[in-house]
Amino acid sequence: MISVSAQEYDSQLLESVSVRRRRLRDALLFGAQRQRRAVDERLGKMVAGMVIAAVLCAGCVGWSFVSHRLMGQDSPYSPGVSTPSSGPTSR
Repeated sequence: MISVSAQEYDSQLLESVSVRRRRLRDALLFGAQRQRRAVDERLGKMVAGMVIAAVLCAGCVGWSFVSHRLMGQDSPYSPGVSTPSSGPTSR
């Protein structure tokens, strides 16, 4: 027979206790619908990423608008640019 020393037995016991605690914690957190919650978490992360990207894009557009206004550059949408309302008339 193979004899197991006390130290090996203790380490095996500690490892099995840690595995049991991890399994119990996972069962408590995720329950029976572990796969469904993982999909829901991924979907939530994807939506959060899209919202962050949209906010960053809006910030860039806003920054560009404000910086052009502060620099005094004319934009095609500025109200100061006027075009003649009547063109040449032919008689």
